[in-house]
Amino acid sequence: MKISNLFGAVAIAAFIASSASAETIGYSSPNFDDNFQTILRTAAEKHAKSLGHDILIEDAREDVGTQISQIQNFIASGVDAIMLAAVSAESTPAITEMVKSAGIPLVYINRRPVDIDNLGGKSTYVGSDDYVAGKLEAEAVCELTGGKGNAVILIGILTNEAAQSRTKAVKDVVSTGACSGIKIVAEQVGDWQRTKGADIVTNWLSSGIRPDIVFANNDEMALGAIQALKSAGISMDDVVVAGVDATPDAIKSMEAGELDVTVFQDAEGQATGGVDAALKMIKGEKLGSYTDIPFIPVTLDNIDRFK
Repeated sequence: MKISNLFGAVAIAAFIASSASAETIGYSSPNFDDNFQTILRTAAEKHAKSLGHDILIEDAREDVGTQISQIQNFIASGVDAIMLAAVSAESTPAITEMVKSAGIPLVYINRRPVDIDNLGGKSTYVGSDDYVAGKLEAEAVCELTGGKGNAVILIGILTNEAAQSRTKAVKDVVSTGACSGIKIVAEQVGDWQRTKGADIVTNWLSSGIRPDIVFANNDEMALGAIQALKSAGISMDDVVVAGVDATPDAIKSMEAGELDVTVFQDAEGQATGGVDAALKMIKGEKLGSYTDIPFIPVTLDNIDRFK
């Protein structure tokens, strides 16, 4: 074990020893700078503490090696369960085997593991079907535009299953008869980030690409696109912008008449469901491979539910 890992493990072990009356969950977050992941981990921490348990949260900084080191530290320190949103779906088989070999309950949340079919018993996934999110997003856009227009796609981190599934769903909907008048003229990876979404759209506009529709894999990139469009003097009445998550900033943008479409992803439901699943497995209960937390389309008619 590397020295830095050893120090991390010792620190976690000391924390666990001081909290012997409570269960301790080790939580590896993929990115503290990601707005949705912030909402997710905050809800998990609040729920665990409300039940009298401890949760140790580490930032993997979207680095697979860092996340695996954190999990190794959690195992060495004897945490009672491990939760994580995976940096890369492709890393999950190795993570699952590592935690399984240690005999520790494992909960994946939010980001779907590639080995989901091999989970169950002392390992599970609590999250949402990202293909459904992309489908709901694209169907709403198709209805708003009459199935016509030049579209661009802002894609999340490509190693994330959510980015892959949401993008595929958008393209599948656009290929259907009612929406086939929508032409995808550009797509680019924006890493889920608002600033990158803004930069990409600014570059597109500078190169002569003037979209009628912006599909974004999440609200942060959609909000970045709106910033870029407004900075270029383009009226938001002339562009349909869509995202996913229904974050507080996205809801405000919808109410301001800027963001046209979002789909509610229940961060609190995923986070509390993940903590509850971990506690059940700690007590010896065997779980299934997947607990679905449904996506919900957001419209001006139901927007008050999501404030």
